[in-house]
Amino acid sequence: MLCQPAIRSLTVLAPAKLNLFLRIVRRRDDGFHELETVMTAINLFDTLRFDSCDSSEIQLRVIMAGTRNSLTSPSQPIPTGLDNLVGRAAQLIRQYAGVSHGVQITLTKRIPAAAGMGGGSSDAAATLSGLNRLWNLSLSRAELLDLAAQLGSDIGFFLGGGSTAVCRGRGEIVEPLSHSAGLHFVVARPATGLSTPQVFKHCRPDDQGPDLESFVESMKQSNSSRLVRLLHNGLQGPAESLNHEVQELRERFCSLPVLGHQMSGSGTSYFGICASARHAQTVAARLRASGVPWVHIARSCP
Repeated sequence: MLCQPAIRSLTVLAPAKLNLFLRIVRRRDDGFHELETVMTAINLFDTLRFDSCDSSEIQLRVIMAGTRNSLTSPSQPIPTGLDNLVGRAAQLIRQYAGVSHGVQITLTKRIPAAAGMGGGSSDAAATLSGLNRLWNLSLSRAELLDLAAQLGSDIGFFLGGGSTAVCRGRGEIVEPLSHSAGLHFVVARPATGLSTPQVFKHCRPDDQGPDLESFVESMKQSNSSRLVRLLHNGLQGPAESLNHEVQELRERFCSLPVLGHQMSGSGTSYFGICASARHAQTVAARLRASGVPWVHIARSCP
C-alpha cells in the first residue's frame, strides 16, 4: 500500500489481489469457513484521497475511473456513505481512537466489484492506515489488524506488511512471504459478478489436490513451472455452478497459451499466468478480440 502525504491530505493506493491457492479446510461453528490461501497483490489500484475538514462529518465520494475498469451492474452498485466498507472503516477507527475528526474521502475505483479481487477490502485497509496517519493516531499494526478483523476477512492481508502472504482462519491470520515469484498475469472478468456469501454457501470442505506447503515451497524457490501445476481454488467449482460465465472464461483460458490459470477468490475474475509482459499483452489482445468485457495486464507487486 503506497501513501503520498500532503499537509492536510493524504493519497493512498489500494492494490487488488489474486488468490493463487485457496483451500476450504472446514466449516466452523460460527458459520464461517476455515481457509488456507495464498494471496498476492497486483499493480491494479484504487485511489483514496483523504482531506481533513473542519466539521466532524465523514464524507465519501466514489468516482468510477472509466467504463472499462468499472464493471458493475444495477444489482452490484458501489455503495456510498456508511454502506461502503470505506465509510465503515472510517467510523470504526474514529470510535476506537476516541476522536471526533471529520474527513472528506474521494475513492476512485479501478478494481472491478464482485470479482474476487479484494477491492472493497483493500479500500478499507487503505482507510484504516490512511486515517491513522492523517489524524496522527499512532495506532500500532496490531491494533489496525484487530480493527480490520471486525470489518472483514481479507482486510488484514492488505495491512500485513508484504505483497504476498499465506492467510488462514477466515483470512484474518496473515503470514507474509518474503519470497515472491514476480509473476505476470492477464486478468479477465465477465459482465456479471458473484456474491461471496452465496459462493461460500455452496462450497464444501476441500481435501483434494495439492497442499499448501508444496505451493509455498514453489514460491520460495521461484519455481514458476511447479507453481502453475499447483494452482488451486476450492471455490471455483461452486462459482462455475452459480455463474456459467466463469466456466466460459475457464474454457477460453484453456485454449490460450498461458502457463496456468484459475479463478481468483470467490470469482468472477479469472487469471492466467504468463511468461513475460509481452506474452501477457498477446494473451490480453486475444481475450479482448473474443469479446471479454474487462481484461487487465498485471504483475505481482514487489
